[in-house]
Amino acid sequence: MTPQATVSNKGARRWAHGHPWIYRSDVIERPDAPAGIVPVADQRGKPLGWALWSPKSEISLRLLEANPNASIDPAWWRKRLAAAIARRDPLRAEANAFRLVHGEGDGLPSLVCDRYDRWLVVQLMSAGLEPSRGAIVDALLDLERPEGVLARNDVSLREKEGLPRAVELLVGTVPREIEVREHGVRYLAAPWDGQKTGAFLDQRENRARIGALARGRALDCFSYHGSFALHLARHASHVTALDSSAAALERARANAALNAHANIEFVEANAFDYLKQAERTGERFDTIVLDPPAFAKTKSALAAGIRGYKEINLRAMRLLAPGALLFTASCSFHLTKPLFLEMLHDAAADSGRRLALREIVGQPLDHPEILTVPETGYIKGAIVEAMD
Repeated sequence: MTPQATVSNKGARRWAHGHPWIYRSDVIERPDAPAGIVPVADQRGKPLGWALWSPKSEISLRLLEANPNASIDPAWWRKRLAAAIARRDPLRAEANAFRLVHGEGDGLPSLVCDRYDRWLVVQLMSAGLEPSRGAIVDALLDLERPEGVLARNDVSLREKEGLPRAVELLVGTVPREIEVREHGVRYLAAPWDGQKTGAFLDQRENRARIGALARGRALDCFSYHGSFALHLARHASHVTALDSSAAALERARANAALNAHANIEFVEANAFDYLKQAERTGERFDTIVLDPPAFAKTKSALAAGIRGYKEINLRAMRLLAPGALLFTASCSFHLTKPLFLEMLHDAAADSGRRLALREIVGQPLDHPEILTVPETGYIKGAIVEAMD
């Protein structure tokens, strides 16, 4: 046996075509090595580079470096991380919270690192990455000089890698709440127990965009901690922030107070039920935001998810005043951009309204979507205008 992995022709082509993952079925010869970084060759023995090796995972190999002569040492990690971080420099003028590393999107498979003001939150989501934890954290400390580093390794993906799930303080101290500033809006992130690594950073630019366009009476469905509502409130006369979670709305109220917004009303209700009732009573809104949780978390749930997305968009479309705007989004990876637009077409057709597609939006700079790695992209969004 050898510490080298040998992959099939199919696996080698996958790398050549720009996708870093090789599945278990395409590993012809498994490396005689524990989880970590291993050299990879094709069936002819040609070196292909270095990969993260996860013996228990369906994704057995993740391409890390295509140069077989490279040394994956602390200097290598620092250089790769520095390149990813440098791309984010334009964001620092408008926000103090953003993603420094977006996994495969930055050529650092299964690694996520988010900056919240003076603190970092990391996620290491593969067994092959874990042995490099020390080198990664050391490089991040050198590059960003944070006051603390928290590992949010409580994601379910780690179970498939044979790894424990835990929230661990790695360096210094990290507060339970951190004030985030983005495009003039302030809100509190919860790095220890909030969604994702503490907040939804991936919608930051979309929040600012629809906030700048907002006017009149606004409705923010699935408001969670009110991030969209806070942006809407800067230009809308009144905002209804809607969520089914009382605890989430309490955090949203605190965020509204942080920004001295008195024009936000908080409503605890199911969004589908609320929109049905609003349609029955003939209500109209000048700005509506739909940013629901993923309705299609798996491929098998896609058909039901599309039905859910269509219904919620159809009902929102019927509540638009003439000239009003709807921002709608999906974070379901399995709902592709073509399917998302097809769903909007079908909802518009059934709404009885004449609706214009104003903009199609996606992920911000710090969440790069690589064209050859579809898994790096998941957010689809659109701004729709009611023409009558």
